[in-house]
Amino acid sequence: MARMVTNLRISLLAAIGIFLPGCGTLYVAQAAKGQLQILTERQPIDRVIANPKTDVELRRRLATVREAREFASTELGLPNNKSYTSYADLGREFVVWSVVATPEFSVEPREWCFPIVGCVEYRGYFREAAAEKFAARLREEGFDTIIGGVPAYSTLGKFNDPIMNTMMTYGDDELASILFHELSHQLVYIPDDSSFNEAFAVAVEREGLTRWLRKHGREADLGKYLKRRERQAAGIGIVRRYREELVALYRLPLPEAEMRARKTAVFARLRDDVRDLDSRHAIKSRFAEELDGPPNNARLASFATYYECVPGFERLLEQQDHDLERFYAAARELARLPRAERRARLCASGGHE
Repeated sequence: MARMVTNLRISLLAAIGIFLPGCGTLYVAQAAKGQLQILTERQPIDRVIANPKTDVELRRRLATVREAREFASTELGLPNNKSYTSYADLGREFVVWSVVATPEFSVEPREWCFPIVGCVEYRGYFREAAAEKFAARLREEGFDTIIGGVPAYSTLGKFNDPIMNTMMTYGDDELASILFHELSHQLVYIPDDSSFNEAFAVAVEREGLTRWLRKHGREADLGKYLKRRERQAAGIGIVRRYREELVALYRLPLPEAEMRARKTAVFARLRDDVRDLDSRHAIKSRFAEELDGPPNNARLASFATYYECVPGFERLLEQQDHDLERFYAAARELARLPRAERRARLCASGGHE
């Protein structure tokens, strides 16, 4: 099993569907209990800020959240509702733990399907031990797996999602990004297409943070952010290249032992290239450290889910002259297309393997 030491940004959009018939009884029970805790622990942000017992730093950060929440609706055209106007301290590091799995010789993630939200490429648990147990079962079936700690998720506006303590490990700017990302899921969401949904949300969060920094006159910070984006794009390009190499490899009619050996060699070269990129930028990324483990397709599946279609959405935003209202309308038009046509228009690889 591989464990994500980074806070993998996964929105557990199945949080609604898991309460409905068609899912395993134990899975429904743990999900209902976890969601109930979140609802029970919520307090209005204004009340938390006004409470003299509230930690000074938490009070400051929640005031920033409140400002970012208003900015999201007034400046970005994101839903103006009660989502992220309350705060919940869950007393743990992550709200859920997400399991991603791929076959040993495929980079395509396994999907789990739920009523209402459709199929998603991950499965979330409110207890880490339950996620580990499920991942262990998948490994016994021959899957590559990763477990990622998730700081936030969206219920697509069905519940008034709170800001949670699990999100407070991030700096102010990334917390604002999470807010923009999660709210965007309420605006455009397609059942059965995680790549579309997540890429749209990433594009919105990036545009949102750029505008947020500019509004506050933080041009130097914006420059640093754009540099990080460039570095991230280079890393994603490396991952995409090796992912495509693996897709081609797994199509070959090879004996399992030879396929396994070639897979290991590809991951070794991927690790070396990521380390070389880190060296050029004088950083040490967590992803490079994670690649020290056994070769694991599930890591690459997660990258594909989040970033494969982002360039297409960013081109679409440019085509709309960065007019968000027009961009959202164009995204909704794409959402009406058949999945294969959407991917052909948006995504780098043009389709699944």
